[in-house]
Amino acid sequence: MIEVTRLNGTNLYVNAEMIEFVEATPDTIISLTDGRKLIVLESPGDIADAVIRYRQQIRQPWTMPDAGESPAGE
Repeated sequence: MIEVTRLNGTNLYVNAEMIEFVEATPDTIISLTDGRKLIVLESPGDIADAVIRYRQQIRQPWTMPDAGESPAGE
């Protein structure tokens, strides 16, 4: 989840995996995969940076396992 700020100043946590795209029109609009849209104070670049930080925190870089090795490296 990433934290964003609604136009009224309240904070909201958004599931970063549900973000389809972000645009500035000039307000920043986050479009989610379920069709919902959120208008927030952060810039599209700030949203992208937050998503990158989120993904870095939850995932280790995935690499292709060697032949004969299970995906978990066991």
